[in-house]
Amino acid sequence: MPLKIHHLNCGTMCPHGKRLINGHGGLFESGEMCCHCLLIESADGLVLVDTGLGTGDVRNPAHLGAAFAAITRPRLVMEETALHQVQALGFKPADVRHIVVTHLDLDHAGGLPDFPEAQVHVFKPEHHAAMARPSLGEKGRYRPAHFAHRPKWVMHETQGEKWNGFDSIRTLPGSRDEILLVPLIGHTRGHCGVAVNTGNGWLMHCGDSYFFREEVNPQHPHCTPGLRLFQNLVQIDGKQRRANQVRLRELVAAKGKEVELFCAHDPVELARYAA
Repeated sequence: MPLKIHHLNCGTMCPHGKRLINGHGGLFESGEMCCHCLLIESADGLVLVDTGLGTGDVRNPAHLGAAFAAITRPRLVMEETALHQVQALGFKPADVRHIVVTHLDLDHAGGLPDFPEAQVHVFKPEHHAAMARPSLGEKGRYRPAHFAHRPKWVMHETQGEKWNGFDSIRTLPGSRDEILLVPLIGHTRGHCGVAVNTGNGWLMHCGDSYFFREEVNPQHPHCTPGLRLFQNLVQIDGKQRRANQVRLRELVAAKGKEVELFCAHDPVELARYAA
């Protein structure tokens, strides 16, 4: 039976320079970026893939840091938080049994405190980076307020079985539903994609391994200049990040609609699935 999957926007960001971000509009218009998350009705309860921004961030924007707020200009409304959207669908917060994160950047892990009973699945190198915050950039991207509730971490190795040529780890080994962590290192030390067997094919949340839909176009890959600059500025390992984009394009070329890819922040991709 196909999985029921809800596509949620758990945070809207409005950086300056729409043409540079979205590829159209004016240089002085506000752009639009989303925080594309999944809510999966699985055999083992609800599973969130990423959480976007949380209720604590809306109540206290200082959680996010001045630099993030100035650059991305988040909208910060309660109705967009994962917690409110889960409740609007008729579920309780405790129904979210698992959270699978592509990585622990503030705009992907901000909602963790809203689901304190959930198990949080993450690659070991990502967890280590978020706890140690070894560089100046990592001190900004990983926010202590998002982990102060002491999440129920489930840490995974970055190697396992093969999935379409990629290493993968099954996050819920006791469940009949296949939700895989797929290493896509580069944006952060433990960044991953999350591949979900929908019953009709595979859906892969690529997190921040790319930012603009045309980056995984096998024929004519390209990115808007603003997003290309941002990726280069925040990447931990640019060589690996670019190599993984090549591998994603190869996956699209080889599998077509058998494996559908989307990233975390492209509103056009979100609208495609939300429709």
